Amino acid sequence: MQEIFEFAQQNLILTVIWVGLIVTLVMNVVKSTTAGYKEIDTQQVTTFINRENGVVVDIRAKDEFKKGHITDSVHILPSEIKNGTFGELENRKSDPIIVVCKTGQTSVESANLLAKAGFEQVFILKNGLSSWADASLPLVRVKKEPRKKKQAKATN
Repeated sequence: MQEIFEFAQQNLILTVIWVGLIVTLVMNVVKSTTAGYKEIDTQQVTTFINRENGVVVDIRAKDEFKKGHITDSVHILPSEIKNGTFGELENRKSDPIIVVCKTGQTSVESANLLAKAGFEQVFILKNGLSSWADASLPLVRVKKEPRKKKQAKATN
């Protein structure tokens, strides 16, 4: 034991790094077990959608949503979730709710807010919509509306 303390004193930087890594690892484990959501993969998302009446909530910006989203997903902005505006989700608090963003990073806060609002089964798609696209799963794209042609005014 004495040798460990000697080593730590002689290699202070290395010791601080190791302690930091251990603390980070423990915090990650505690955070994941106490979170109001669970992280799932694309296969689990399709199972929830097809077998358990799951709802995909896409929280990306409107233009990103139009470029491609999961079939039948509901578009709600994070600001709306913060304000407690859940739209059509309000009546589906017992159904699985899968929160999706672009990379899986920004969906964490929205998922926690939904869990706090009383949604019983909240999930986030691991690595976001990029993992969905990487798995070559289908995306729905909103077609742009054709521009209306301006009618030429006849001048007489």
